[in-house]
Amino acid sequence: MVKPIEKAAVIGSGVMGAAIAAHLAGAGISCLLLDIVPEHLTENEKKAGLTLEHPQFRNRLASSAIERLTKTNPPPLYSEAFASRITPGNLDDDLGKLADSDWIIEVVVERLDVKKSLFARIEKVWKAGTIVTSNTSGISIRAMVEERGADFKRHFLGTHFFNPPRYMKLLEVIPGETTDPAIVSYMTEFCEKRLGKGVVRAKDTPNFIANCIGTYGLLVTLREMLEKGFTVEEIDAVTGPALGRPKSATLRTLDLVGLDTFVHVARNVYDLVDGEAEKNVFEVPEVLKSMVNQGWTGEKSGQGFYKKVRTQKGKEIQALNLQSLEYAPARKITSASLEAAKSAKGAAAKIKALLSAQDKYSELAWNVLKPVLLYSADKLGEIADSIVEIDRAMKWGFNWDLGPFELWDAIGLQRSAERMEKEGDTVADWVKEWIASGHTHFYEQREEATFYYLKNAYTELKTRPEHISLQTLKRQNKVVLGNSGASLIDIGDGVACLEFHSPNNAIGADILTMIQKSTDEVRRNFRGLVIANEGKHFCVGANVMLLLMEAQDGEWDEVDGIIRLFQNSMMTLKRLEKPVVAAPHSMTLGGGVEACLPADRVIFSPETYYGLVEVGVGLIPAGGGCKEMALRTSRIAAGNPDIDLQPIINQYFETIGMAKVSTSGFDTKRIGYMGPHDSVVLSGDHRIYAAKQAVLAMDREGYVLPEEERIRVVGDTGKAVLQVASYSMQLGGYISEHDRLIAGKLAHVLAGGDVPAGTLVSEQYMLDLEREAFLSLCGEPKTQQRMQHMLTHGKPLRN
Repeated sequence: MVKPIEKAAVIGSGVMGAAIAAHLAGAGISCLLLDIVPEHLTENEKKAGLTLEHPQFRNRLASSAIERLTKTNPPPLYSEAFASRITPGNLDDDLGKLADSDWIIEVVVERLDVKKSLFARIEKVWKAGTIVTSNTSGISIRAMVEERGADFKRHFLGTHFFNPPRYMKLLEVIPGETTDPAIVSYMTEFCEKRLGKGVVRAKDTPNFIANCIGTYGLLVTLREMLEKGFTVEEIDAVTGPALGRPKSATLRTLDLVGLDTFVHVARNVYDLVDGEAEKNVFEVPEVLKSMVNQGWTGEKSGQGFYKKVRTQKGKEIQALNLQSLEYAPARKITSASLEAAKSAKGAAAKIKALLSAQDKYSELAWNVLKPVLLYSADKLGEIADSIVEIDRAMKWGFNWDLGPFELWDAIGLQRSAERMEKEGDTVADWVKEWIASGHTHFYEQREEATFYYLKNAYTELKTRPEHISLQTLKRQNKVVLGNSGASLIDIGDGVACLEFHSPNNAIGADILTMIQKSTDEVRRNFRGLVIANEGKHFCVGANVMLLLMEAQDGEWDEVDGIIRLFQNSMMTLKRLEKPVVAAPHSMTLGGGVEACLPADRVIFSPETYYGLVEVGVGLIPAGGGCKEMALRTSRIAAGNPDIDLQPIINQYFETIGMAKVSTSGFDTKRIGYMGPHDSVVLSGDHRIYAAKQAVLAMDREGYVLPEEERIRVVGDTGKAVLQVASYSMQLGGYISEHDRLIAGKLAHVLAGGDVPAGTLVSEQYMLDLEREAFLSLCGEPKTQQRMQHMLTHGKPLRN
């Protein structure tokens, strides 16, 4: 039996160590953070009267790291409150406390001698059964503990988190030669379920999987740039979304990672790989060494391949000329191949379009892509046992849309392999054998499952029961109802899932119609309903374009009809006699929030950015958002009419009026959007499963639809309080006249209109107030300007 992990210790409080501790704290794991004792007192410590023996001095490095966690942006912590789960200490005074930990993680400097010395110290206080791991990005797992005892080695392995741990899905688990297989299995499952990671098993080779292939690809690209004379802007134009990669592409990514860090990683591989040809690839170009020597290490130093400068017109992005080493304003790069890729839908189509065109950028794309595919094929069996591990590592660790073997499938396996050989390249024997046996893909989608290449045969790609894939279910003909905007999918055990799939998952008439039809279907044939999808974002709100067009045309009956349909659809969800659970993720804004509020429970993804943001386009929530906040406020006074509701409604007024958005699923509690039965599941892959289980649990308990509630409002006197606050904001220059107009409408609705304080009103009454306020604001020219600006520029207009 492997000892369950509830307490952890992280050794090393640098950027990575502190961030790992923060992620563990977010998962509810108490964490001891240790570092060395500083050598000298600071001037401030001397002034405070501290001595070399004072714990505040001795724990300074770890304490300072914890303090920085609450100030770093983007935040490493899901909630600032979670910092209290991390306890600072030092290696001299607190080494013995490691015996109380279930998991010890080493995150010190990437030097083998330092790590070996540390593990020798750890073993002296180590309690049998405690798992010990290293976060090394490439040092040999075997070499670090070769002098340790057999039992220690059985409990030792690598756990390579990608930076930043909160946001990067990949975690490479690297067993040592003698690591207990039961511990490897336990850590894989623990890190997936408890930490929400995408785990791949790597072999104990230089830089493991993702950094091995990623570093190779980056160096190939740099070499192509230098040999062919491409500019910084050209390289990133080709190796970004057009090639199925992030917008940061190649050189912007290096700036973000840190050129010094990249050089260190590349040198690590160079020192450890065999063969002159491979060593030559991992030789760092002289221009990169020169940039690092000058301190041009990227984002952290203020300049690398790019730098931001202030001009009279504002900030300007400049790109480095690698010949002159001077900066000039970054140029926009266009070509037929890039435009073709931009117009194509989906990563596979974009890459095919880019490679199919006949221009220098198409050639560049092929010349940087081809070596990566060949290298990945050569490394199969050496760095990982399956193509799946390699593909997942690159998607989760480098944010590629497609892994190398998925990408090879997309561009045509047989045709591209023939081209490679025609151009004088060597294709791995196993790839040629696979093609010769009649196969045209590494992956094969079948109705029942996905199959992949493994040892010259197709093997079914197994997934955990907790991973419900809507795409797979749709291939299995599990769609019950559907239209252009949404589908109702049978996800098993009598539970249906309502999936949005309109552009950006914006809510329009198609989704609202499907909500109405879905509730009827669930009422007749299912135990309950999950609202979830697998889009990039859960829902960015209502279809603003449609509203603006109707408003500009003066079609007020149409606008009124849209809002009524939205409100009625949300109330239909709320009054469904079966349990409803929403499972939002990523951007969940405006109408997206209002689609979740009627649910009995909300299961948040940790990265859920959740907020009623309608004021950003000059409007207020009108799909029940204001009504639900007033209802939540009223519930606090249930059975005790003497409770003062004003401070609570003031808070909601500020939250909605300032368009506050949560910084995580956990943060929804701080800003008042998390209900008493809502929760967060750390694994995004398990989100729909968790929502389904919540539906089934409520059904087993004998779900009874809650009775309709009357809402106690703060009324005219409460409205006056809110209006005074907005007037003061305008006088102080914090908001414009139009902002104050919007705030006045919001105050009117949240307060319950011009009724006496304490009046009990119906939900429909509140919805009518929302709709009236929304319609009146739609008629305001400045609101229409804000809507147009958001559609055109993607950001709010202050007018």
